[in-house]
Amino acid sequence: MKHLVAPSILAADFGQLAHDIDMINRSEADWIHCDVMDGLFVPNISFGMPILKAVQKVAKKPMDVHLMIEKPDRYLEAFRDVGANILTVHLEACVHLDRTLHAIRDLGMKAGVAINPSTPVELLSEVIHLIDVVCVMSVNPGYGGQKFIPYTYDRVRRLKALIAAKEASTLIEIDGGVAEKTAPALLEAGADVLVAGSYVFNSDDPVGTIQGLKGLLNF
Repeated sequence: MKHLVAPSILAADFGQLAHDIDMINRSEADWIHCDVMDGLFVPNISFGMPILKAVQKVAKKPMDVHLMIEKPDRYLEAFRDVGANILTVHLEACVHLDRTLHAIRDLGMKAGVAINPSTPVELLSEVIHLIDVVCVMSVNPGYGGQKFIPYTYDRVRRLKALIAAKEASTLIEIDGGVAEKTAPALLEAGADVLVAGSYVFNSDDPVGTIQGLKGLLNF
């Protein structure tokens, strides 16, 4: 499968958000990545339902919603209602992850699980068959523009082996520090989805930057 690219609107200009979403619509991007932060699970606050509802009105690509929040089970239906096509919760924030994954799927969304850099990928072994997307954090969550953590490559390889051993169809998504230097090696390690925020929105040609990420060879 050709890899996917999901620009993260955390790095967009919120003064012209509709313009930036239109840019993503016109580009070769596959998903629109939306980082929701509550200031508790991570030390930052981003945006919530009203912003996602506004994105939904103009988005022509699936909305990939990444919840960096405590007790996400309270809001699963609400995020479905504001446009989430893929809903990702953090393993570290879920007491009963199996139940949460079933609830997300029952609401008609694809189920994602994000794991922090210090969380062993092997902890997903028992539920990997319920996960559509594993979001491997390659920075510590909470802020955009952070430096890529190099041991991510080994984590991706181990996760790819786990998925194969369990005969699952889970995609591996990378969130944090994706750029021209890291993306090829991530794909070689087994990544399927590249999330890119600052790298896309800080470039002089965001559409061309997305095209460049899409044009990378899968290994």
